[in-house]
Amino acid sequence: MALNHTYEARLVQQETAVGAGVQILLLAVLGTGTGMGTAGWVTGLVFALASWAVLSRALHRSRPRSFGPANRVTLGRATLVGGVTALVADSFESSTPVTLLVVLTTVALILDGVDGKVARRTGTSTALGARFDMEVDAFLILVLSVYVSTQLGPWVLLMGGMRYAFVAAARVWPWLNAALPPSTARKTVAALQGICLLLAGSQLLPYEANFAVALLALGSLVWSFGRDVLWLWRTSRVVAQDAAEQGLEQELEREHRQGKKQVLELAAG
Repeated sequence: MALNHTYEARLVQQETAVGAGVQILLLAVLGTGTGMGTAGWVTGLVFALASWAVLSRALHRSRPRSFGPANRVTLGRATLVGGVTALVADSFESSTPVTLLVVLTTVALILDGVDGKVARRTGTSTALGARFDMEVDAFLILVLSVYVSTQLGPWVLLMGGMRYAFVAAARVWPWLNAALPPSTARKTVAALQGICLLLAGSQLLPYEANFAVALLALGSLVWSFGRDVLWLWRTSRVVAQDAAEQGLEQELEREHRQGKKQVLELAAG
């Protein structure tokens, strides 16, 4: 869809509305095919409504020229995540079709490597697109951790909650909001979370193997977050020290000018 170089609110919002409609259609298919209960339906509909509202608000604030092909891929992935969310919620009431859950999650994880490539190839990379992609990833990990925690224990929830705990901590310590340098290791660890949780949740391996896989994922995530937090803390100390030194230099320069002015006044008098 070709747009001009101004923000076309109606056209952009139409795409988010289509995404919400596709989400509801997917829920209808899942409900018909699996006999999904009330918990699955309600959770899926809440996800669709919340996703549409949050994305619409973000688009209104950033005012992009178009929704963009990469965001369309991410929106499709978010639709699949909504389906996974509904199935996981339904698992608390009835038996979950594990194969269907695995298929939806696998496709969502594969598409995670597509939207970034599309954005780079089409020159449509934006801060909104990156944030949209990250939030979909984080929510999928949260949902999968909830599902796997019913099999391995509540400690698995640490994987899903760690990113949200980091965001909450950043409200208390603003230095956590600083931009991090690109890191292949960070991206690898993030991708590993979904793969390991999917493997553990698929129940293809013995309990002990699933436990080890999930523990490996959690350990790598703790290492990744710890490394980033340490880098941010050290950087904030350097920035604070530089600011203090710059402030001291400015204060000395001000005192020097003031002293010079007083000497000139005395000489003139």
